[in-house]
Amino acid sequence: MAMGKVPGTGGDDSLEEGVFADINITPLTDIFLVLLIIFMVTSTVIVRRADTTGSTRSGIKVNLPKGNAADVMASRTDLPVAILEDGRVVLSGNVVSMDELKQAFEKAKTDNAETLVIVQADQGVPHGKVVEVMELAKKAGLGQLAIGVRAETP
Repeated sequence: MAMGKVPGTGGDDSLEEGVFADINITPLTDIFLVLLIIFMVTSTVIVRRADTTGSTRSGIKVNLPKGNAADVMASRTDLPVAILEDGRVVLSGNVVSMDELKQAFEKAKTDNAETLVIVQADQGVPHGKVVEVMELAKKAGLGQLAIGVRAETP
C-alpha cells in the first residue's frame, strides 16, 4: 500500500499522512500469465514425449528395440508396462515394485479379463526381467501379452 496524503482531508498545505486503498494488480497479472505459459509449454513437451515412446499414459522415454511386426494399437483398457534400462518398472508413469505390479495386474484382471499387457522394455534390459514381468501378468490371469517395438526406418 502507498503512503501519502488522504484526498479530501485538507488543502495542498496539509501535511497529514494517510493510507491509500489502491492495489496495483498489474504485477500479479504478469506473474499469472508467465506461469500459464510455462505450464502450457511443459504440458505439450510431456505429451509429445509420450507420443514418441508409444506409451498412451506416461512421458517416460524407453529405447525400444526395432521390429517389423504389426503394430498393436493401445486402447484405454490396455496396460502398458515400461522396463527401464536400469531394471526399474514403470506403470502409468510411476515407478512400481514387483508386488505393486502384481496387484495392478490382478486389479486389471478383475476390471477387464481381456486386458492387453504391453511390455515396453528398453533395448538394454536383460531378457530375464522381461520374462519376469510377463510371468507376473500370466499368473494374474492376463493372457494377452504384447512386446512394444520401434518401427524400423528403411
